[in-house]
Amino acid sequence: MKIAVTGKGGVGKTTFAATLARLYAAEGRPVLAADVDPDANLGLALGFDEETLDSIVPISKMRKLVEERTGATAGNQFYHLNPKVDDIPDKYGKVCNGVRLLVLGTVETGGGGCVCPEHVMLKRIINNLVLRREDVVILDMEAGLEHLGRGTTEGVDAFIVVIEPGARSVQTYKNVKRLAGDLGVAQVKVVANKVRNTEDEEFIRSRIPAEDLLGILHYNTEVIDADRQGKSPYDFSETVTAEITKIKEKIDQNSNL
Repeated sequence: MKIAVTGKGGVGKTTFAATLARLYAAEGRPVLAADVDPDANLGLALGFDEETLDSIVPISKMRKLVEERTGATAGNQFYHLNPKVDDIPDKYGKVCNGVRLLVLGTVETGGGGCVCPEHVMLKRIINNLVLRREDVVILDMEAGLEHLGRGTTEGVDAFIVVIEPGARSVQTYKNVKRLAGDLGVAQVKVVANKVRNTEDEEFIRSRIPAEDLLGILHYNTEVIDADRQGKSPYDFSETVTAEITKIKEKIDQNSNL
């Protein structure tokens, strides 16, 4: 099972991605969660302690590793486009609550994109995770899909955009759907988060096609309380976990959504 979770910051995608990862791990399945967001906080949502997280350096920031694997050095314009990466998850990932966390980080890109060694490295790692790794793999990504290539997307079982009731959030879904379409992805699913009332739910249902809506997560202050106490929502809120469990069951029913 390979799941890519995306969405703008603040909508709750990391809470969703982390809880989904914990649910699969609770079934005894090997789970790898990859943080591909510039504001990396997936580890906290998984239940890692701050000391462990402070010791983690994103792969994109490991210059010596990037140079070693790609052959890129200062002043050298040539480097390997197919670096060895299959050992990186086991070598650099950290495990907590049955989930292996791999913090990839991101690469600052200019208007014309980036074909720098770091970008090549991240893209190869994601490709390896999706196409060759046997674990349940959950990618916590920002709203862009820069690190996914057409070949990689073929191995993804579910593309999920987490949104909240609001025009800007719905626009993010449309943008991601367009980008995914350019990569050959036919379907992009939606999880609506922070739904407070009937009006919020009607707003979502009036703008998201029924076949694209995986489920609705209601606004819950327990998520805020969990974050304040440095705990995983999975361990803190039975309500949140129950709602995400229903969405997981829907994903499992048809892994090729």
